Amino acid sequence: MTTKLERLIDQGTGRLPADIVLKGGRFFDLVTGELVESDIAIGSDRIVGTCGTYEGETEIVISGKIVVPGFIDTHLHIESSLVTPHEFDRCVLPYGVTTAICDPHEIANVLGTDGIQFFLDSALETIMDIRVQLSSCVPATHLETSGADLPIERLLPFRGHPKVIGLAEFMNFPGVIHKDPVCMEKLEAFQGSHIDGHAPLLRGMNLNGYLAAGIRTEHECTTAAEALEKISKGMHILVREGSVSKDLKALMPIITERLSPYLALCTDDRNPLDIAEQGHLDYMIRTAIASGVDPLAIYRAASISAARAFGLTDRGLIAPGWRADLAVIDSLERCKAEIVFSAGRRVTDELFATRKPVAPVGLDSVKARPVNAAHFGVPATEGETPVIGVTPGKIITEFRRHRLPAKGNQTGIDLENDIIKVAVIERHGKNGNHANGFVQGFGLKKGAIASTVGHDSHNICVVGVSEDDMACAANRLGEIKGGFVVVEDGRVTGEIALPVAGLMSLEPYEKVRDTLHHLRKAAYALGATLEEPFLQLAFLPLPVIPHLKISDRGMVDVDRFVLIA
Repeated sequence: MTTKLERLIDQGTGRLPADIVLKGGRFFDLVTGELVESDIAIGSDRIVGTCGTYEGETEIVISGKIVVPGFIDTHLHIESSLVTPHEFDRCVLPYGVTTAICDPHEIANVLGTDGIQFFLDSALETIMDIRVQLSSCVPATHLETSGADLPIERLLPFRGHPKVIGLAEFMNFPGVIHKDPVCMEKLEAFQGSHIDGHAPLLRGMNLNGYLAAGIRTEHECTTAAEALEKISKGMHILVREGSVSKDLKALMPIITERLSPYLALCTDDRNPLDIAEQGHLDYMIRTAIASGVDPLAIYRAASISAARAFGLTDRGLIAPGWRADLAVIDSLERCKAEIVFSAGRRVTDELFATRKPVAPVGLDSVKARPVNAAHFGVPATEGETPVIGVTPGKIITEFRRHRLPAKGNQTGIDLENDIIKVAVIERHGKNGNHANGFVQGFGLKKGAIASTVGHDSHNICVVGVSEDDMACAANRLGEIKGGFVVVEDGRVTGEIALPVAGLMSLEPYEKVRDTLHHLRKAAYALGATLEEPFLQLAFLPLPVIPHLKISDRGMVDVDRFVLIA
């Protein structure tokens, strides 16, 4: 009886026909940088032959096309796609993304271990190879109320799961540097495993201390100088281009053939509307090449360099014995995937239909108390009022102060200077906390928008011109079990329900995409000027550099605060 391994060897030598042979095309050799004319023979889940002529049980002619290794997204939160892992799989895999390394940080902050288990169960069923990093910072901060707490003893049972790589982005870098006991427990437990980093703006000796803890990767670099220092100190830099955080342009100077072994690509947070309009990692590749980046450098970062950074030693090259994760594209410059293979399987609707469903979790996670307009009042004070300043395309906000008009004994908004109200409402049913403040930069002239996606603890965040509309929007979120809502003059003009932990839809990604398009129009009708008003809203509760944060525990005003999500 011939074993599977023996059959693969026979297919590689040509003694047996391969399962699938791609004929008439070229493949991109990421070692030499050459485009090689050759058949590509596939047996089971791997490549069995190149640089030769093969016969196959199935032969696919790809004349004029180029085959590249499947792309690897090295850091993302699938929850930010607003769809379940199964729908993310169906949405993104056709773009050539065959591996995704996710941190279920968002659902873990709402549901704890139930959220992580949901992702692991889903990862066993998806066609794309979804790998999971165990969320290291739940809760993300003591300054707000999350739905769960994950000390080390709750993470360790997951460590041996076949889909787990290691410990996810270690956001509490001050805790690492100052040897916080909770941080030390987690870092000690994962010594020898992969530990993902998250240390925006960290440089010099403090960076050295952070890296001494065994942290090796980083997706928070926003300048080439910061990235170069971190590379020189042994870090692998994950160049990020998401729906809000867009760092590709700033980091293009480091995407070179020389540095490409130390680079990878990631999206972090990207929604289906942007994926439909622009693409995924393929968009990053196209954009980089159009800006003058060497194709060899960017394709290496998208595959082999990414695989090596995370210990995925079976993928990233087109060569015999390597996993058959492949994208057949029209050209290196356009990078449009026409055929995709995941572990030797051609990606089709029929293949997606073979997956077993995974029951959703957290369908009753929105437990906020009803509110009315009076809950959004801010007492009048002397002098200037702290205001959060939003910067388009950035999750880092600014600390600003403005003299705001008084309305009786209340502090009013200032539409002339684009300053409106913002509130965070605890929604996990723990304490009913509610905090109000002011934000500048959304552009709203009327109405309100609200969300249960609010990094990192995912309480309700609402911004608005009208307190009545703010209350209406917040209460509507409870009725639809989470999501995004737009309200104008007491009427809901747009909404999307995200009942899975208040973060993800139960609908197909196509419907989510179309609903987001309508939702964006509804927000623009209020005057919103941000390209991504809902994702920008979702990141508004973050503790950030510099200075100011609003959480369900109230406004925080300090000299310096650090981004931890």
